[in-house]
Amino acid sequence: MPPAVTIVAKLKVQLKLTIARLRMIQQRDESMGKTQRRAMAQLLEVGKVDSARIRTENIIRTDINTELHEILELYCELLLARAALLENATCDPGLEEAVKSIIYAAPKTEVKELQQVRALLGERFGKEFVLAAMENSDGLVSEKVVKKLSVTPPKAELVQGYLEEIAKAYGVDWPKGARELGQPPDLIDEEISNDGGSNDTGGGQAHRTSSPDLPADSKAAREREDLSRATPPRTLGSSNPLHVNPSSPSTENPRPKVTLNSMELKPNKKMVESGLAKPREEGKGNGIPDVNELAARFAALKR
Repeated sequence: MPPAVTIVAKLKVQLKLTIARLRMIQQRDESMGKTQRRAMAQLLEVGKVDSARIRTENIIRTDINTELHEILELYCELLLARAALLENATCDPGLEEAVKSIIYAAPKTEVKELQQVRALLGERFGKEFVLAAMENSDGLVSEKVVKKLSVTPPKAELVQGYLEEIAKAYGVDWPKGARELGQPPDLIDEEISNDGGSNDTGGGQAHRTSSPDLPADSKAAREREDLSRATPPRTLGSSNPLHVNPSSPSTENPRPKVTLNSMELKPNKKMVESGLAKPREEGKGNGIPDVNELAARFAALKR
């Protein structure tokens, strides 16, 4: 007679099925989201702003559900990786947040595999444990899970941000005249400018040091003259070891920016002239620099 299948063995199988289902749902929602965003851009282009605002709330709700599924997928992977700890009579403290978050969220989702995981967890740890998780009496359910399962409508600022990002992604001039606002003022750090340590790369000190005079007919002098006449590559000066990328957009932050002490960091004029940052100008999207741009970059490199 074959041995009876334990609850933990059933949980491992069901967790694998749940992870596969959650990934499939995320891919489906991502594909639908692209179609919906394209439709919103068309509505903004023809001026149907009110209709676009209402339909944008569906896009926001889809994104929130996708983020919730990502969190639940991570919790399922955690339980699968630490399945040996589920053999204990009581829930391990390291798994309590994941277990209670799954029990709390499963009835509020349409993933049948996740509901099966919830049933097995309830059978493993008892009804009192499940009741405490559903009521979140001890506050161990993840705050992100609780927040994303709330049914509050999105704020007007979030809807506005979504519409602006959709219009920007699909090249729609909305709000009208948004492209004609011009470039923001340069942000200049006086301390960095005085020290000269931020705008100069690691080779900046080497450019400022005086080199010994060489005879005009020597080989080194000819090589230096050829090098000074050569056009610097476009990638020169962009290998700064300190490079910060903004975070990925989400429903909580649809337009992420790099900030320092609540101040947005933007390239200053000197960085733009030296080639460390590109100015946001229209009409220069062909990627080929002109003579003035090359001359300004080469002059900045010779300083």
